[in-house]
Amino acid sequence: MIIEQQNSTAVISQDKTSISEFIKKFSVLHERFKENDVILHLKDPSKFSFDLLISISKTHRQSNYSLVVVCPQLNQDDFEDDLIVVPTLQEAHDYIEMELIQRDLGF
Repeated sequence: MIIEQQNSTAVISQDKTSISEFIKKFSVLHERFKENDVILHLKDPSKFSFDLLISISKTHRQSNYSLVVVCPQLNQDDFEDDLIVVPTLQEAHDYIEMELIQRDLGF
């Protein structure tokens, strides 16, 4: 797990661990990032149930912070509004920036 802090956004990248191990580690560390927008950069999402990550995402968004998953192999349509999935890091930063603007405007 590689963690980079960029202003109020934490970028957490999967390194050589499996996706299930990465999500378990993140769920333990989630409390540390509860007041940050979070980008999770997944390298290998194969054969994984995203239920735990969806649950974490819902909790994070209820706190009025963004949680965005970057993974070109995943399709946003498979998750509806339960999980925000984009193919690139730039799109994740853009999404968070748009949400920050919406929060500032009171939406």
